[in-house]
Amino acid sequence: MIGAIEILIIVIIFGIIYGRDAIDKTFKKHAEEGVVESFAVDVRDFYKKDPKRLVLLVAGGLGGFVFVGLVIYWAFTRFDLPKMIGL
Repeated sequence: MIGAIEILIIVIIFGIIYGRDAIDKTFKKHAEEGVVESFAVDVRDFYKKDPKRLVLLVAGGLGGFVFVGLVIYWAFTRFDLPKMIGL
């Protein structure tokens, strides 16, 4: 039976191999361009294509962030996590 560590190692290897291929195929920016500059250009192009989709994406991201925050708050208040971690 294959253990969890072996499966994790296999997934990481495939992620590295196929991740580099995907990056090489989709990389259309200049090499000297920073991450923020590239992201700004992508957001601008995304907004030009369909402004409503960008608004929905931001609302979904904000909703997901609030949901994760509420789950963490619930876990802290329900299971006394501050006591467990020594706070």
